[in-house]
Amino acid sequence: MSYELQALTFLVQVAFGLYLLAVLLRLLLQWARADFRNPVARLVLRVTDPLVVPLRRIVPGVAGIDLATVLLALALQALELVVLGLLLGHVPGPAGLAVGSLAALAGFVIQIYTVTIIVEAVLSWIAPGGAHPLAWLLMQLNAPVLRPFRRLVPSVGGIDLSPLAALIVLQLVQILVVQRLADWGRLLG
Repeated sequence: MSYELQALTFLVQVAFGLYLLAVLLRLLLQWARADFRNPVARLVLRVTDPLVVPLRRIVPGVAGIDLATVLLALALQALELVVLGLLLGHVPGPAGLAVGSLAALAGFVIQIYTVTIIVEAVLSWIAPGGAHPLAWLLMQLNAPVLRPFRRLVPSVGGIDLSPLAALIVLQLVQILVVQRLADWGRLLG
């Protein structure tokens, strides 16, 4: 692959990745019932509203799930795979595209939670109490994932080990489910 093609591929991945990050954060923050008065949450809304709001007129939410945001995330991920496929000379078929998009989004969600759990843990050591708006938002975002682990994993010497247990399970899901799904998508593509 030429240097120019590598650079173009990188730029496509960064552009789609940043916007997909915003769309997935919107979805995850909604799921966590986070406070959208938070400046970071408002930024996520402001960035994603131009595509989500018009789509909501066509695709309503169901059972508390923002289907417009879910559909947007799937469509953006599929579009990224198509653009990269065109650049690299292999566009996956419809089945491979669907499964590959699901796998990529699931992997991205696991990456988001992995990073946010680590950042939340580090912030809890540096600035306990979560006075910073980002720390508070991370606590809200991670609460649905960490809550089951906090019930099961006891604190040891005042140290909360539930983030460590959550990170281990997230990586196991990445290895056992997401990678298998991605391999299946490549076979179908």
